[in-house]
Amino acid sequence: MKEKIRQWHYDRKITINGNSSTQTIKLGEEYGELCSAIVKRNIPEIKDALGDMYVVMVAIAALEGLDLDECIESAYEEIKDRKGYLNELGNFIKE
Repeated sequence: MKEKIRQWHYDRKITINGNSSTQTIKLGEEYGELCSAIVKRNIPEIKDALGDMYVVMVAIAALEGLDLDECIESAYEEIKDRKGYLNELGNFIKE
């Protein structure tokens, strides 16, 4: 799916003429939609917003010469050995 998304961006010249700054603003817009959907508990809108955020993140990664899967792998390597738990207030407590 990621390759189809990259091609979609390329066909629309997003990764040719676009820039990370404008795509980051777009990501912020999609995040706002996700927040609204979560508050409303609207599952179809949550699904749409998460998908839209992924599409924009693929574009940002491409514009920066990165691969989103590699970014995810890097983030996982950073957190994989963390110990802790989420308390009742929603705060992650590191051990």
